[in-house]
Amino acid sequence: MIPMAQMVRHCPDCGSDRPFEQYHAESYGCPDSPDGQCPEWSCTACGAALFIGFVPYVGETSRMPDIRDRVA
Repeated sequence: MIPMAQMVRHCPDCGSDRPFEQYHAESYGCPDSPDGQCPEWSCTACGAALFIGFVPYVGETSRMPDIRDRVA
């Protein structure tokens, strides 16, 4: 695949600033994101992933079942 975009960020695994890339065939083509803008960027040196600009949806936790009464 051809990298869509590239930026330089601090890589926590490498310990220094490295280029990060996204891999999608077209702009706004991320199948995992409702708006098509992928928040996942990967380090070109080691492959570590960063979520950039990702805002978790607060309402998602309310749909989780209450498991306090269950025993493993």
